[in-house]
Amino acid sequence: MIPDYRGEFTGKRVVITGAAGLIGTWTAEAFHAEGAELLLSDNRAEPVQELAKRLGAHAAVADLTTGAGVDELIAAIDEHWPTADILVNNAGIYPRTPVATTERETVETIFAVNVLAPYQLARHVIATMTATGTQGCIVNLSSGAAKRPTRTGGVYSASKAALEMLTRSLALETGEAGIRVNSVGPGFAPGSEVSELPDEHVAKMRRAIPLGRTSGPGDAPSAILWLCSSAASFVTGTTLDVDGGRTAGDFTPSGGAS
Repeated sequence: MIPDYRGEFTGKRVVITGAAGLIGTWTAEAFHAEGAELLLSDNRAEPVQELAKRLGAHAAVADLTTGAGVDELIAAIDEHWPTADILVNNAGIYPRTPVATTERETVETIFAVNVLAPYQLARHVIATMTATGTQGCIVNLSSGAAKRPTRTGGVYSASKAALEMLTRSLALETGEAGIRVNSVGPGFAPGSEVSELPDEHVAKMRRAIPLGRTSGPGDAPSAILWLCSSAASFVTGTTLDVDGGRTAGDFTPSGGAS
């Protein structure tokens, strides 16, 4: 359940990338419920346009695998507002491929979306926030994979680790301007990937989560909104893992094997 922020986000200008995905949609709905103005971006035209129409938001179709695509999104932001108050870098890709057999082109694509696009968007938004005296917030969507790599996701893990370091570096650079930069590591949410996950895989993942359930609509969005609220006014440069304890360490349920 999203807390009631009593109008704190009313009229706040919020940019969300990867908005047509599961967590992006949940986050857009949460900000909309709090009265924010939204610019929703995704590389999938129909889903993001439908979501924007439903929420009365602006839509921007942008391919974040290229610098030109990021520039198109920046142009869309500038077209609507002098600056954003909040940037949520949610877009990310996770090809399952071992490091030793991953082609350079794939690595470049992963880092383009997961690191370079957030960097380029943050750089622009920080400039416009500074120019307008806006004490805004940036939230980057990280992953427990930044701390717990897998045999088939090493490049993805490296990209998210880089994103967390970028978060900390930006926080150091922007604190004096009153701009806060944080990350959220969302938990496992079935349905967040393009391909449907087998039931046995979902069950296995659930057993590895100490709190015994997968991530739902109120989990990551609650953390994102809190980090952007006055309740977190002294929080910057950190990563908040909202994953039911998954990244705390290896877990085996009592009386059973994981």
